[in-house]
Order: sequence, then structure tokens, then C-alpha cells
Amino acid sequence: MIHARTAIAGAVVCSIAVFCGCDSALPSPTADGNDPYAAVRQECVDTINSLRASIGLPALAYASDRNPCTDNQARLDSQNGTAHGAFGNCGEQAQNECPGYGRVESIVTGCLRSMWNEGPGEPYSQHGHYINMTNTAYSKVSVGFYTTSAGRVWAVLNFYP
Repeated sequence: MIHARTAIAGAVVCSIAVFCGCDSALPSPTADGNDPYAAVRQECVDTINSLRASIGLPALAYASDRNPCTDNQARLDSQNGTAHGAFGNCGEQAQNECPGYGRVESIVTGCLRSMWNEGPGEPYSQHGHYINMTNTAYSKVSVGFYTTSAGRVWAVLNFYP
């Protein structure tokens, strides 16, 4: 599920928004900063950077300050049942989204790997996630999660210059 937004390398784009802990099966970050998604967020960033390094690209900085906005976008998209529905709310230029997965851990092993395996190649519509992950116009990435009361995990990765 991809939404085109910029012409930069035919980059595919999507979104994030502001975190709001609602009926999530996992607790929202607490006032003391305890983030139940912290480890998997870092694993997503590390995985993207490892994949980028495998083709000689520099690492993306982890824009963790944008995670609350990205979390909220995952929440909104899950509630609307539409991937990329809140795109653009957080100033991102591209987005990859993993909608409705069964486990948080499957985001890295399933969704990110699947997106990477899309590319490179033509037609563009079949390689957009890969293009986002390898686009040298992006230098930062944020990672958002939301787990519904039914246990379905929505993850959003936003890319920034």
C-alpha cells in the first residue's frame, strides 16, 4: 500500500501524527518515559540501516522525537482501517506502513523484509517501499506503533530529509 507524494526518485510517501494512547493492548509510554515499543523501534531503525549499509548507503538518523506523532498516525490508520490515511500530518516526505500485523515482532521479520525485497526494479508501483528505504534524499526515520484492542499491530515508518 503506497501513496506517491514526491518526484524525488519517484519516492512513495505516507504519514504520521501525534501519539495518543487509547485502547491499545500495550500501554502507552508513561510519564516516566517508559516506552513498551522502545526495543522494537530501535530494531526497525537498526534493520533499515543494516539493509542500507548492504548496498553502500549511509545510516538514517533515528528521529525518536517524532515517534509520538508517528504513533498517533498508526492509531488513526488502524481506527479507519486505511494504511497511509493520516499521511502528511507530521511533515514526513515518505512513509512505509505495516497494517494489522499479528505481533509486534513480525514487523521486522515480516513487513520490513518484505518491503526491502520489493526492489530494486520497475515498475515503480511495485518497488515504492524499497525506494523509500534507499532514497538518499532522506536522512532521518521515525517509527510509530499502535496495537488495537484486538491485538492487531499497525506500524508506521516516516522518512524525513
